[in-house]
Amino acid sequence: MVKANRGQSLEATRALPAHYRAVLLYGPDEGLIRERTEAIGKQVVADLTDPFRVVRLGGDQLKATPSLLADELAAFSMTGGRRLVRLDGASDSMAPSIAEALSAGGDSLLLVTADGLGAGSKLRKMFEAEKHLLAIACYADEGRDLLDLVHRTLEEAKIRPAPDAVTWLASHLGSDRMITRNELDKLILYKGADEDRTLSLADARACVGDGAAMTLSQIAEAVTGGEVGRLDRLIEKAYITGENPIAILRVLQSRLTRLHLVRGHMAQGLDAAQAASKLAPPVFFKERDGFLRDVRRWPENRLKAALDLALETELMCKSTGQPAQTLTARLCLRLAASVQGR
Repeated sequence: MVKANRGQSLEATRALPAHYRAVLLYGPDEGLIRERTEAIGKQVVADLTDPFRVVRLGGDQLKATPSLLADELAAFSMTGGRRLVRLDGASDSMAPSIAEALSAGGDSLLLVTADGLGAGSKLRKMFEAEKHLLAIACYADEGRDLLDLVHRTLEEAKIRPAPDAVTWLASHLGSDRMITRNELDKLILYKGADEDRTLSLADARACVGDGAAMTLSQIAEAVTGGEVGRLDRLIEKAYITGENPIAILRVLQSRLTRLHLVRGHMAQGLDAAQAASKLAPPVFFKERDGFLRDVRRWPENRLKAALDLALETELMCKSTGQPAQTLTARLCLRLAASVQGR
């Protein structure tokens, strides 16, 4: 079975082993899916806009014409070189068509992208069961992976971050790889002209503090803190500036997950402070008191219910056609009101 672990995922983005004919990239982090898809695709075709060697298909196209994928995989490039075929928005219902297309032969590399797929997904099982297929999960950066990303990105730019700056960045980034990259690029540009290449906490807060990542974190904190009035203003600000409702839900899910982890450690006999100290990345020291207050506000069963509602709302945003902004705002306000027993 070929389900990529962390090392295999990194290897694939740097140098995909030649025996793989198709790669499935799935999960909730759309930015990470996009980044890894481009990194793998450029190993086949340097210019991903080349119309002779790159073909992009949508899930609707494959549903309408199931044989289309097989035709594209079997086609030869008019200008020479291996072709790249991308199938975006795949689902379990397309697994038979994808399997048939791959069995028909051809030298093209197939890159398939999909949203979150459960362990019972037919598409996942197919890619995990074949030696020449690779499945790569793309989840939001967190814990040690997020810290490594921050360190690695700043190190490549020859910027030396102070430890408290890294901790602060790690606690305010990570909901989506593209958002994280953009915020780190802003920091690099901010420090680019300085002779002193040390990044302080003040630098990090000055650059990222008014950005989207900070607003999203404030929304999540207002939800778990039960601050309904402040939450309403923050959501309005986020929507005015064009923030994606899915990004709001992802940051909220991350905060609820961290609170749930702390509650789990407390169930093993630790007090709240001891349990919170086990989180990676750690809670930023200036936000520690507020985080611990939220731990006390939210028992484990309510955190689990809130996480289920957040995931359900994300699915509704993507699949029902209902306005995502309304669904997201309604969930956030509902959860915040529940803290006060309303």
